[in-house]
Amino acid sequence: THTHTPSLPLSLFVRSRHKMTLYQPFTCDDLWKFNRVNLDPLTETYHLGFYFQYMAHWPVYFTVAKAASGDMMGYIMGKSEGREKNWHGHVTALTVAPDYRRLGLASKLMAQLEEVSDKQHCFFVDLFVRESNEVAQQLYNKLGYTTYRVVLGYYTATSDDEKEEDAHDMRKALSADVDKESVVPLDKPITPAQLYS
Repeated sequence: THTHTPSLPLSLFVRSRHKMTLYQPFTCDDLWKFNRVNLDPLTETYHLGFYFQYMAHWPVYFTVAKAASGDMMGYIMGKSEGREKNWHGHVTALTVAPDYRRLGLASKLMAQLEEVSDKQHCFFVDLFVRESNEVAQQLYNKLGYTTYRVVLGYYTATSDDEKEEDAHDMRKALSADVDKESVVPLDKPITPAQLYS
């Protein structure tokens, strides 16, 4: 019975160290403007249909941050999924353009996604991060996330030069999880196949 979609303002201006930041729903037009943001080698780039799916099914989880000039500063893409105590918000992608880092954008985008998830009565928010991406892990730790489990070989090699890489499944309990049961870490790593078993 988790079908309620919270109503959020269509756009929100926030004053920051970089003059003014506009947070608004990601639209189809934004797909033609995010190449520079996605140049980060640690940012996953998906096929167009994948982004359309998120815009159609989870629009309140797909937010873009823009500068007063109209430049795309960053975006977050997520969804809600699961059942009962596994009902949760999931961060699919979070990235900030190099020119706009160290302004607190990632923290603000995460806070918005957590707020949406809380309003949908999710028990926690989770995300996957490469084991080698220590900078991202440190950011998420500061935001209250901890490693719930390690998923072996979650990131597959896309070329002969690459090796598959483990992922840290990081979680943060929300207000619905009063006893924080959802973030008690597992003793052993799991395989990708066990994620959905």
